[in-house]
Amino acid sequence: MVCYLCSHRKFRIRATKTRDRDDVRIVECEQCGLVSTDKTSHLADGHYEESQMHGENPPSMEEWLQSCEHDDQRRIESLYTLIRGRRVLDFGCGAAGFVDKAQTIAKSVVGVEVERRVHEHWNGRLELYPSLEPAGADFDVITSFHVFEHLTDPRAMLKLLAKHLKPTGRLVIEVPSADDALLTLYESEAFRKFTYWSQHLYLFNSATIRTLGEQAGLKVIAIEQIQRYPLSNHLYWLSKGFPGGHGAWGFLQNQQLAQSYADSLAAIGKCDTVCAHLEVA
Repeated sequence: MVCYLCSHRKFRIRATKTRDRDDVRIVECEQCGLVSTDKTSHLADGHYEESQMHGENPPSMEEWLQSCEHDDQRRIESLYTLIRGRRVLDFGCGAAGFVDKAQTIAKSVVGVEVERRVHEHWNGRLELYPSLEPAGADFDVITSFHVFEHLTDPRAMLKLLAKHLKPTGRLVIEVPSADDALLTLYESEAFRKFTYWSQHLYLFNSATIRTLGEQAGLKVIAIEQIQRYPLSNHLYWLSKGFPGGHGAWGFLQNQQLAQSYADSLAAIGKCDTVCAHLEVA
């Protein structure tokens, strides 16, 4: 095995198995720090097209959209100025909640998603395609939220997406962070067992997502630290060893506390999410 980013051959083992497979390990490159599965062959053709990402009992489309509502709204608010009046493509749009919301802001918005039931659900109410080619080109903004960790060759996909951008366009790539505080600061064993997943082939941090962008020939404009889950969620993991603390311990929820905690984690690079803003060099 060689590292996808730097071709180094020595790795630290982060986990001997994932939450869903005993035959897939999570490793970290000793040279560049890229975290990845130790193989990619376990994902069969058609895996994502047939909703297998969700397991044996996938949520209904309504449940899926509801579970993404908070993130969809956060992304709309943070990217409002960037997408307003622009041509936007959301690559790997999932349930397409962001595409739906962006319609009222962008000049036009297109979603690309391989999962077949998404197309059946929207039934022509959104402009959705199963692949990039029919989606067109010359977009002002291309977004991709929590997709690149699933790709076997994310560098090649960045290069391909760049070809669909205008020369002055922007790529916005959001991925879960390998440096999540629950993993690398608090070292929660329960969270480690929960979060490492065989379908996340790569976990990036601020440094490795920057390297990925540069290797794709793109200009890195900014790398953002984003904290999706609040302090109540982290305290619940550390106390109870289970997810859902932001609901169960909602009395700890307030905007000022959430922002202060997120800022503190961002200052040390330990947020649960990183977001790269890239342009054509």
